[in-house]
Amino acid sequence: MQVFLETERLLLRRFTEADADALCDLDADPEVMRFLTGGKPTPRDEIENEVLPAFLGYYERFAGFGFWAAIERSTGEFLGWFHFRPSGDPDEVELGYRLRRSAWGKGYATEGSRALIRKGFTDLGVGRVVAETMAANVASRRVMEKSGLTHARTFHQEWPGRIEGSEHGEVEYALTKADWQRRQRFRQ
Repeated sequence: MQVFLETERLLLRRFTEADADALCDLDADPEVMRFLTGGKPTPRDEIENEVLPAFLGYYERFAGFGFWAAIERSTGEFLGWFHFRPSGDPDEVELGYRLRRSAWGKGYATEGSRALIRKGFTDLGVGRVVAETMAANVASRRVMEKSGLTHARTFHQEWPGRIEGSEHGEVEYALTKADWQRRQRFRQ
């Protein structure tokens, strides 16, 4: 297992083709997919032929960036994933996460997000971290806030199908390296 990052309770490692079942299980939960697809699962063939190959492709194209399987250290259980990937702006990366319902409310999303943000600012030369979610996704917004990001903007975009809450738009949260460093100094 190639571990990318360790936290107190998590191992973030590279995905492998053997992770297809875990991804299918994750995306089969209507609550996990609520703010992404309106609760519709991702078909297995899409995970095997599109999603997983895209995850694996990041490791070759972007050293230190990509999608990371989140494993609970104490049990070895697959909890979900995090992504930390280039956003298009060379100085900026996008943070994201998708965790199993059994992992919700336990601080895993915040723990993994903070670790990726730290690694981005200290080791990977990142200047700004952004994250987006539906405005109605209060739990995800709270993770972003607890991870140090602040609300940057609300916007609307077109979706192929209506998802409950989409009428409220999307939100972007952001954190610059300078703001992160300032906060780190205050914590010492």
